[in-house]
Amino acid sequence: MTARPMYSIVAPVFNEAGNLQRFYQEVKAALDGIGESWELLLVNDGSTDGSQELMLQLAEKDSRLRVISFARNFGHQIAVTAGVDYARGRAVILIDADLQDPPAVMPRLIAKWKEGYDVVYAVRAERRGESFWKRFSAKIFYRLIHRITDIDIPVDTGDFRLMDERVAAVLRQMREHHRFVRGMTSWVGYKQTGVEYVREQRVWGETKYPLRKMIAFALDAVTSFSFFPLQIMIYMSLILAIASLLVGLVISSLRLAMGEEFFGGQATTIILLLLLSSFQLFFLFVIGQYVARTYDESRDRPLYVVASTFGLSEAQVANQRTSVASNVEPVKDNFVERETVEVAGHGV
Repeated sequence: MTARPMYSIVAPVFNEAGNLQRFYQEVKAALDGIGESWELLLVNDGSTDGSQELMLQLAEKDSRLRVISFARNFGHQIAVTAGVDYARGRAVILIDADLQDPPAVMPRLIAKWKEGYDVVYAVRAERRGESFWKRFSAKIFYRLIHRITDIDIPVDTGDFRLMDERVAAVLRQMREHHRFVRGMTSWVGYKQTGVEYVREQRVWGETKYPLRKMIAFALDAVTSFSFFPLQIMIYMSLILAIASLLVGLVISSLRLAMGEEFFGGQATTIILLLLLSSFQLFFLFVIGQYVARTYDESRDRPLYVVASTFGLSEAQVANQRTSVASNVEPVKDNFVERETVEVAGHGV
C-alpha cells in the first residue's frame, strides 16, 4: 500500500476479539460510501484474548488494514499515540474498537473537516447502558477539568475525534508519558468544533477503565494541564493560619473569662495536630504527583515498544522510528501521492 490515503482511522485494541469483526464492517460501511481512500490502523495494546490473530486475518483480506502490536500493554492513551505516529492520512480519526463510539458518525466529522475545521470532536449527548455513578462521575470530571485547566477542553467529549494532518503533526512532537490526548488536541489550537452523537451501550466485553484507572486518568489530566492543585495550597495555608489565629484568640479570651481549666487537657491539641497533619500529608501527595511525573519525563524512555507490524513496509517503519526518535513529524515524501483533491478550507 503505497498511495497516501485521505483518512487514517486509529483504533486502539485491548481484548476486543468479540467486537473486531463488526467494528471493521461498520468502519468499512461508513467510509466506503464517501468514495475517498482510507486506512485503518489497529493498535494491539498487549491483547491476550486472540484479538491479534483476528486483526491479522482481517488485514490479510483487506490491504487497507494495518496492525501495530505492542510488546506489552502500555495503555489506551499510548496506543492512540502510536496510531497517530504511524498515520499517513490527511485527516486522522481516533475511535475505540468497542463500538460504543459508532463508526457511522465519522462521515459527519469528515463533513465538518471539509467545511474548514481542523479538529472535530464528538460530543456525548447521551450515554446509553452506563450506571448512574458512571454518568455522574464523568459529568463532574469533565466540568472540573474544564474549570481548573488553562485551556478550553470541551465537556462530555472523549478521544473520538477527527484532526487535520497539521494537528497530528504537532501531537507527534508532544512526547510526554502521562498523556491526556483530548486535552492535548485542545492545547494545539486551530479551528475546532463539535458534533453531538449518542454513545452506545457496550455489546461485548467489559470496560477497560475501572475505578482505579479512572482515578489515574483524572490525575494525568489535572497534572498535565493545570497547576491548580499546587496553587490551592497557598489558599488552604492562609485559611488555616487565619483559623488558627481566631481559635487562639477565642480560647485565650474564654480562659481569661472563665479560668485556666476551660479547654484544659490535651484533647484539643491532639485533634488540631491530627487535622494539620492530614493537610500536610495531602499537600505532600499533590507535590509528589508532580515530582513523580517530572521524574518520568527526565528518564526519557520510549513511550511504547512495537513488537511487530503488518501492512507497513520496512522503509516506512524505519522512517517512523527515525522521526519519533527525533521528535519531528514523519517525512512523507517517500509515499506516492494521490491526485490532488481540493477540500474546502484545507487545500489538500
